[in-house]
Amino acid sequence: MKFAESKDMTLVELAAKGRDLRHEMFTLRLQQASAQLEKPARLRTLRKDIARIETRMSQLRKPTV
Repeated sequence: MKFAESKDMTLVELAAKGRDLRHEMFTLRLQQASAQLEKPARLRTLRKDIARIETRMSQLRKPTV
């Protein structure tokens, strides 16, 4: 997910997307623990996507001066 894709999303949509990404990360971590993870780079990508979403959410919450 690019940052530009999250620019058009509302706060509720961002929260839902973040929840989905966190759930996917949880399942990938379980696969990693049982040595069944096929794409370890996906964990890094998910972590960065979650950070992008959290950043955008904080920008939306912050009042503009």
